[in-house]
Amino acid sequence: MSETTDDRRAKLERLRDAGVDPFPHAFPGVTPIAEVRAAHDGIEAGEELPDAVYKVAGRLTQRRGMGGATFMDIVDRSGKIQLHAKRDDLGDEAFDTLTSLDLGDVLGVEGFAFKSRRGELSLRVKNWQLLAKSLRPPPDKFHGLEDVETRYRHRELDLIANDESRDLFIMRSKVVSAIRNWLDARGFLEVETPILQRLYGGALATPFVTHYNELGRDFYLRIADELYLKRLIVGGLERVYEISKDFRNEGFSRKHQPEFTMLEWYQAYADYNDIADELEELVESLAPLALSDEIDWKRPWKRISLRDAIFEETGVDIYEHRDKESLLAAAKDFNLDPNENWGKLVDALLSKHVEPKLINPTLLMDYPVELSPFAKRHRSREGLTERFEGFAGGMEFTNAFTELNDPDDQRARFEEQVKDREGGDAETQPYDEDYVFALEHAMPPTGGIGIGIDRLVMLLSGRDSIREVQLFPAMR
Repeated sequence: MSETTDDRRAKLERLRDAGVDPFPHAFPGVTPIAEVRAAHDGIEAGEELPDAVYKVAGRLTQRRGMGGATFMDIVDRSGKIQLHAKRDDLGDEAFDTLTSLDLGDVLGVEGFAFKSRRGELSLRVKNWQLLAKSLRPPPDKFHGLEDVETRYRHRELDLIANDESRDLFIMRSKVVSAIRNWLDARGFLEVETPILQRLYGGALATPFVTHYNELGRDFYLRIADELYLKRLIVGGLERVYEISKDFRNEGFSRKHQPEFTMLEWYQAYADYNDIADELEELVESLAPLALSDEIDWKRPWKRISLRDAIFEETGVDIYEHRDKESLLAAAKDFNLDPNENWGKLVDALLSKHVEPKLINPTLLMDYPVELSPFAKRHRSREGLTERFEGFAGGMEFTNAFTELNDPDDQRARFEEQVKDREGGDAETQPYDEDYVFALEHAMPPTGGIGIGIDRLVMLLSGRDSIREVQLFPAMR
C-alpha cells in the first residue's frame, strides 16, 4: 500500500474515533449544482442571499486555505460550485475537520448563495457532512487522466478526472432518451425479445455460444433482434422497437466491439423509402445534442445507388460482372480475396474504397440479393433488393429494408445461406423454420431498420473509437 493510501486509512480511523461516520446512509434534499448556478448566476459580485439556502453534494476537487477561512470546490454530475467555509460560522472542530478532508472525498453541504468579489457564485457553508471517504487519491484533475488503458478499464476514474468524458456519457444518455421519445410519439411500442436464443439470426455474424444446463442444449447470445421483432409484426403489433444489447463473436476494431447497443424498429405498411425519410428526421432531431459539428445532419441527405457509388470510386460496374471470376478480373487492381464469393467481393469494394469517403450522411440504396437475405426484392430492378445502408464519418451506422414477407422466397434465401455455409462461409444465416412458419401466417408490407447506437454516438460526439463511447468496453 502506498504512503498516501496509508495516510488516508489512518485519517479514516481518526474520523471514526471522533464519532464521524465516514459512510452514512443518505443525505436527502440535495439540489443539483447546475440548478443553483442557474438560479443565481445573475447576482452582482459581493452580493449575499442569506435566504437562498441549498443542500448540495459532490466530490471535493480543490481546496484553497486562508487562515480562518477556506475555499473549496465540489463537483456533481451537473457541474462545479465553490464553497466558502469560515471558522466563525462552523466552530473550531467542524472547521478543522472539514479542512482536513482529502481531495476525492464526497461531502454534503448546506449553505446560502453569494457571489465572491471576483464574481464566482459560491455557497457559504453553514453545515456539512462527510458522505464517503475516499481511500485512494483521485486522478490528477489538472492534467486529466490520459492513459487510455486506465480510462477504459476504470471508467469511474475517467469520469472523475475528465469533464469531457462525463459530458460524453451524459450526451449518450440524452440521445437514447430522445430516440425513445421520438418513437413513442409516433405510436411505436417498446418491446423486449430474448437475449438467449435457440437459433441466432438477423445478421451475418458469428455468435457467442453458451450452454443451458436445465435444457441440456446450447443456446446463443443474440446477434440481432430482427426476426423476433418481425414475428411481432405478424402478430399485429404493427409498430415495434427495441434498444438492446447484441453480441457478436468477432474481433476488435475502432468500429467493432463484441458487445454493442442497437436500435431496431419495424413498421407495418411502410417501405424502405418511408424508413429513409424517418431516419433523416430522427437523426436531424438529435443533432442539437451533438458535441461535434464535423458532420452536417441537415435533411435531405445524399442518396445514391450502391452500384453507382462503387463505380464512381473504382470504375468497376458490379452489375456488369455478376459472377465471381468476372468481378475479380474487372477489379484486379484492388487486391480482392479470390477465395471469397461474389457478394463478399462486392462488400470488400464497398468497405475499402467507398465507405471511408462518405463523411456527410449518405444513403446507399438498392443492394444485390446476394448481400441481403431478409430484404424484399426490388419492385422494378432485377437482382436487387429494397435495402439501404446509411454512412457518415467514413463508416456505416445503419441498415434498413423493405422487409421480405414472402415465406417461399424467404425459405429459398435461407437455403442459399445453407449452401454458402457448406461452401465454407461461417458468417451466414442459419435456417430458421420458426420464422418461416410465422411468415406463412402473413406479415403485412413492412419497413425495418437497425441503427448502431454506439456508432451514432461516435458520430455525434466526434469520437473515432467505439471504446470511447461505451462505458465499459471489452478489453484484452
